Amino acid sequence: MSLTVAVQMDPIEAVNIAGDSTFALMLAAQARGHALWHYLSTDLSYAGGRVRARARPLTVERTHGAHYRWTGDLTTLDLGRDTDVVLMRQDPPFDMAYITATHLLERVQGETLVVNDPAEVRNAPEKLFVLGFPDLMPPTMVTRSLADAQAFREEHGAIVVKPLYGNAGSAVFHVGDHDANLPALVELFAQVWREPFMVQKFLPDVSAGDKRIVLVDGVPTGAINRRPKAGEIRSNLAAGGAAEAAMLTPREEEICAAIGPELKRRGLVFVGIDVIAGYLTEINVTSPTGIVAIDRFNGTDTGARVWEAIEARVGP
Repeated sequence: MSLTVAVQMDPIEAVNIAGDSTFALMLAAQARGHALWHYLSTDLSYAGGRVRARARPLTVERTHGAHYRWTGDLTTLDLGRDTDVVLMRQDPPFDMAYITATHLLERVQGETLVVNDPAEVRNAPEKLFVLGFPDLMPPTMVTRSLADAQAFREEHGAIVVKPLYGNAGSAVFHVGDHDANLPALVELFAQVWREPFMVQKFLPDVSAGDKRIVLVDGVPTGAINRRPKAGEIRSNLAAGGAAEAAMLTPREEEICAAIGPELKRRGLVFVGIDVIAGYLTEINVTSPTGIVAIDRFNGTDTGARVWEAIEARVGP
């Protein structure tokens, strides 16, 4: 089966080929004989009942400084008629531009498979989707109220405060039991973001790492432990965390078994979840990462697993 695959992502020239999951998916698609097209979310348009994108065909290879080659001119693709699969892989922020892209791509569903399902991506922002599994989470609050945040800290001790729609560990704050900065921090969040913020009980075991587990069609395929650098609580690789080999614990297998069927039902083919000390903290569906490190440690091919799931959904 040879598929025409349009990849909605960030600029290809800026990709870090050593660790980028989208690039790994592109390599895996190409290895399976699929034709690749690249476009930006800003290249999307709608007219006359059709969703189109200005895109260019390309090939990719894991060679620094020469990791892609355009193989044709810029062309307007009808995403419903000219492609078999659209990979929605641009990085957050999960803002109105991102949401608008999901609305446009939702209109090609039924003609073309969009991965992950754009309506479900829109309905499952990382820090809110996880609220559907309260028994798996650490104590959590979503609020704009200083009084609420102070009462939560009184009950649970040290807390973590973070924006609902941040990414890559940005603007995540550890606020100790008696830290006098909480009022100023809440004031700052109110000035920067219109949305509520998230407050969670601080888990000291984060110093031992935050485990990223990848699920393909609801089934766990591998994991890495992301250990924060000295003096940090953020373990995201983009924030300087270091990747370590990891296996799933029985508790983590239980978490995957609890959420996996729902992920598959929603058409969330490629998902990365974050687990700290046996607690589910995020479900990443927009542009999950980590497969390059997972495959390096485990000798696996997660990209191939993703494409097997996609091919099964597209059918013969």
